Amino acid sequence: MTRLRLLSAAALLAVAANASATSFIVTTDSIVGALKATSDATSDVTSSFRDDKIVLAAREDAASFVASEGDIRGVKLESALDHIRHQAPQLNATDAQLAQAILTL
Repeated sequence: MTRLRLLSAAALLAVAANASATSFIVTTDSIVGALKATSDATSDVTSSFRDDKIVLAAREDAASFVASEGDIRGVKLESALDHIRHQAPQLNATDAQLAQAILTL
């Protein structure tokens, strides 16, 4: 009977370890996918708005926005965010992501 319990415990431990590893892989894949989508969005912004005067004029406001974690929202930044969303309506990026993308120009 002791041998049966030992084998059962070992089998349960193996199944639990496999389930944990699988959920870790799924979670990691989800996080990596989300980061890739964010990276793609910001690279789309930087490549298409590199010479845009409205967006370039908002760099200082974007820096203030990022540094204050969204507390400071300048008029030029608001204008640039509206402009970007109007020019690229398919872009699903937050204000913070767009502000960081503006800073990379």
